[in-house]
Amino acid sequence: QVQLVESGGGSVQAGGSLRLSCAASGYMYSTYCMGWFRQAPGKEREGVASVASDGKTRYTDSVKGRFTISLDSAKNTLYLQMNSAKPDDTAMYYCAADTLRWFGCPIVYKYWGQGTQVTVSS
Repeated sequence: QVQLVESGGGSVQAGGSLRLSCAASGYMYSTYCMGWFRQAPGKEREGVASVASDGKTRYTDSVKGRFTISLDSAKNTLYLQMNSAKPDDTAMYYCAADTLRWFGCPIVYKYWGQGTQVTVSS
């Protein structure tokens, strides 16, 4: 079992920055994927960014150049640095974890946090 707890959400004006954190505990895989997802009201959940134990990172196009995902392995904490925030970034943000597969990170992750709300005002 892996437990994930997000923090760092809040309200920010457009152009501002936020840093989300996700503290992981429990059994930690030696090969893993960890990612950030978000879901806005009335919209489907979408993947925002992911990082794998092989060092590969991925971002959805809308956040490239603005968001940075990172993992502090010593602290078992995943981060999402959000810069140049836009109103379209408003959503509930979720942290997720799973094992790294032979093809890469899975589309559907096994472990999820409860989420942290991010609101960007114009």
